[in-house]
Order: sequence, then C-alpha cells, then structure tokens
Amino acid sequence: MYDLIVRNARMINQETDDQLDIGISGERITKIGKISEKANEEIDALGHIILPSFVESHIHLDTVLTAGNPTWNESGTLLEGIKIWGERKRHLTKEDVKQRATQVIKQLITNGVLFIRSHVDISDPHLTALHALLELREQFSKHITIQLVAFPQDGILSCPGNIERLEKALELGVDAVGAIPHNEHTREAGVRSLEICFSLAKKYERMVNVFCDETDDAESRFLEVVADLAIENELYERVTASHVNAMSHYSEAYVAKLMQLLQRSRVNIVVCPLVSSVMQSRLDTWPKGRGIARVKDLWQAGVNVSIGHDDIMTPFYPVGTGNMLQAAHLALHVAHMSGVNEMEELIQMITSRGAKTLQIDQTYGLAEGQLANINVIKGKHAIDLIQYQPKCSYVISKGSVIATSKQVESELYV
Repeated sequence: MYDLIVRNARMINQETDDQLDIGISGERITKIGKISEKANEEIDALGHIILPSFVESHIHLDTVLTAGNPTWNESGTLLEGIKIWGERKRHLTKEDVKQRATQVIKQLITNGVLFIRSHVDISDPHLTALHALLELREQFSKHITIQLVAFPQDGILSCPGNIERLEKALELGVDAVGAIPHNEHTREAGVRSLEICFSLAKKYERMVNVFCDETDDAESRFLEVVADLAIENELYERVTASHVNAMSHYSEAYVAKLMQLLQRSRVNIVVCPLVSSVMQSRLDTWPKGRGIARVKDLWQAGVNVSIGHDDIMTPFYPVGTGNMLQAAHLALHVAHMSGVNEMEELIQMITSRGAKTLQIDQTYGLAEGQLANINVIKGKHAIDLIQYQPKCSYVISKGSVIATSKQVESELYV
C-alpha cells in the first residue's frame, strides 16, 4: 500500500510526452512508473515536471533581512558590506537571529529548497548567531537538512580569538570549517589560515568550505592552495571553495595549470551569480568584468560546480527571494550558458551537483529506494524552469507534502 502517489508526472527533458507515477511508502520512493493501485493520498501533477528538491549550497542565515540596518551599502562593495555587518553583529541576540532566519527558511521551503548549507560568522565573541542556528537546525530537522559552516568573516589570524572560536564551533557540532584567506592581512597569513582550517577539519573529521578569492585581484590565488591541501590531507570531495571570482581575471596559461590541479583535487566549487554580479568589478574601468568564476570552463573540465543564492536582503546584497531558479537564470547570462545542454546543466547545479557539494548525494535523487524529497513544478524542459522560474506546485519532504503554491493565472480584457 502506498501512502502517497504523485500521478501524471514527467521527468525533466524527457523526449516523449509519456507520464509516470511516483509511489511513496513511508519516507521513501518505492516505485517509479505506472501504478494501478490506490494510495491514502494522491496528487495530480498535471503533466508537469518532478525534480529532486533544490539544494541551496551557499547562504548566510545569520545576516538575512538586515539590509539597511544600521545603514545601506551605498558603494555595493564587499568591504563596505563587511563594515556594516561588523556594526550590526555587535547587537545580535539569539531571538533576533532565529526570527529572521526562520522567516527565510520558510521562504526557501516554499521555493522547494530542502537542503541548505549556511555559513555563520563566528567572529562574535559570544557566538550568538551560531547558537541560534544550531537550535534552528534541530528545530527544522524533521523536514529539511541544514548544514552549518563555521565562517571567520574577519579572518582566522587577523581577528584575535577566531582560532579558539572555530574550535569551539566544531565542538558545538558545526558540519564544516571555513576560512577567508583573501581577507587576512598578508598572503602568508592567508596560506597559514588555510593550513589551520584543514588541520581542524582533520582533527574533528568535518568538511571544509572556504571563502576563496572573492576579489577582482588577479594576484589572489588561494584556490590553488585549497586544492593542494585537499590532496595533501586526502579530503578531496569533502572540500568546497566558494566564489573564486578572481578566476575570471587569471591568464589562460595559469588557468590551464589550475584546472589540472582542480581535477586532481576533486574539490567542489560554488558560484553565487546574484551576489557576485552586483558586488564584483565595482573598481573596474570599462569594460567591466562579469564578476563570476569560469563556470562553463570548470564544468567542461569535469569540476563539480553548484550554484548558491547566497545573501537575501543583507549588507552585501539588498534583494533576493530564495528562488534557486532565479540564481540559475542569472548564471545563464553571466556564464554564457544558453545552449540546450548548458541549461540542463544549470538545473543540475541547483540539484544533484549541489547535493554532491553537501556530500548527501548517496541518499539524494529520484530513484526507487531514495528518500522522497520531491518538487512538482510547472514546465516540461529546463528552459521552461529557467525562463519562467515558476513556484513549486508541491514540495514533498520525506514523503509528506509540506508546501503548496498556486500558479498565477492572468486574464486579458483587450
């Protein structure tokens, strides 16, 4: 007996108009195909797409909904954003963080996001945001997965006490340890910060997620250090480098060498086209850069690339809806990925590739035996999703419908 059947669905980009059913028993998918039996609950997908849940592989739940508080980032630069957030975080309370983050988590769920990796700033001596997000991780664990990365926004070596706070965060149970080498005072300090980060990851058997080369400086080359340390410490796929914007400024000769190192290291790359396209290249003269890493080159080289939405109404990015399809839509433009196969790959970058980044790919996906984490969404092909960015008609978490959205219909009177 099935507990839930999703009827009349289609896989994305399937060549025929054949429709299929998804049978769910308990928390798992038990059949994909035509199902003659009845279920306790049934959903008519109306011939629309079924996808595995979206994955948000890079967000900051501690900073969400703080744009304009205490001031707006008028320059739009990363440095001004860090300064404003530095003022705001002095006034954090657990209740403040939980209220804002809860609002955004619910927003993400309605957009079909059931897997979230959130960075949390540990530069606060009281670790206020971390304690708040650890509680929310547990509170929402029945329906969604939240991974937390201990993120030293002000640097590991350049901010007194951050080494001790990183270790405390690991003891409290964060999923990954981070670093921000380009924000350290010197290149040498940046390298040492990465060595500390990897040492802690090994000690506590956690993943690594580094803010890496989020700058327009072509001389910022910490990605090679991250890849080398991933190999040296045998962490490989458990390592992620986020942003890597400086890569768009590297010479072709250096990129050729770097690609080989990335292939050997098997590290994951997360790009954030929404925030990067606004924040990067502010200091460029015309023509201004695109502000994003070489997504297409990385993908074609076999590097695992996923897309993050990143900030939602923060000192770093004043807007944002939490819709992963919006991030994929912008990636199409700034990464020059408008080919049919390329658009299909963009959807993978917010689903299966994101799952690989979070190291949950063994239990993720639309297959019999897997957990039933499913989105039903209007459209037939990848281009439909990227072009129209529809809301999910149904969001299913571990076999239970936890969110629904009605499609907006327009009427014309002329």
